[in-house]
Amino acid sequence: MGNGIQPVDLGFFSVLAGAGSLSAAARELGITTPAVSKHLALMESRVGLSLVNRTTRRMSLTPEGELYLEHARRILGEIDDMEQLLGASRATPKGLLRVNATLGFGRSHVAPLISRFIRKHPQVEVQLQLTVNPPPLTDDAFDVCVRFGAPPDARVIARYIAPNRRLLCAAPAYLARHGMPRVPHDLTRHNCIGIRQGDEAYGLWRLSSGRGKSASTEAIKTRGNLSTSDGEIAVNWALDGHGILMRAEWDIERHLKSGRLVQVLGQFHTPDADIYAVYPQRHQLAARVRAFVDLLALSFHQRVAAG
Repeated sequence: MGNGIQPVDLGFFSVLAGAGSLSAAARELGITTPAVSKHLALMESRVGLSLVNRTTRRMSLTPEGELYLEHARRILGEIDDMEQLLGASRATPKGLLRVNATLGFGRSHVAPLISRFIRKHPQVEVQLQLTVNPPPLTDDAFDVCVRFGAPPDARVIARYIAPNRRLLCAAPAYLARHGMPRVPHDLTRHNCIGIRQGDEAYGLWRLSSGRGKSASTEAIKTRGNLSTSDGEIAVNWALDGHGILMRAEWDIERHLKSGRLVQVLGQFHTPDADIYAVYPQRHQLAARVRAFVDLLALSFHQRVAAG
């Protein structure tokens, strides 16, 4: 038929893909299922490609459909951003908000915050992506990335959210059997649980003592018979008494308070992993981004203040 892509098609296809079926999209759009099917057929006719694989019960996107959706949502997001910049709807957060976080932290802390956020701002559509490692900063796959440590990149905005220390810990049963380390070098004689995440050298734990000019750091090459890319699994292994673990305070503080884990070598400092919200500079005035980052900051400030 020709005429290519129509602006109205972008929002329609985004709703259709999010709904997962023609009938669900019809309910969300307030039209009939045949009308949805007809609109989709017209779209495919205009671009000369099949965008959706249809079955009687469900649908899936073709590779071309996935590409169409990716660009449609980016364009819709840019339209929302333009509205924000022009002041047309700065007071009301709305539009698509793509959030990225690490697996354990995302499940434990970011997902509950999104639940609160969406109740307050129902016009925002939130997509939460959980990954082992944060996406590249040049990637356009997210609007806000919650990560540990400030990124060394001036092309993005990194807002400090909360302090976060890495701590060494072990179960009392493990320490009863193998003894409490007194100095960092003692770790070489212990079973250390490894976590393979990020770009850090695997199994190399850095511990510092002193401050300022008198500070000194030791890099200890640890060994152990257990390693994983999943922090929750590593914590469970430590709770089971299998060895010493280095883990962020947010993930183990409840176990330290209950006594199920005990801090090890607490007089030494390990590298900080402070929590930051990272987002592209072009999104800094978008109401949905500002509102979400503000909620992150407020929530963690209240948590830290409460102890």
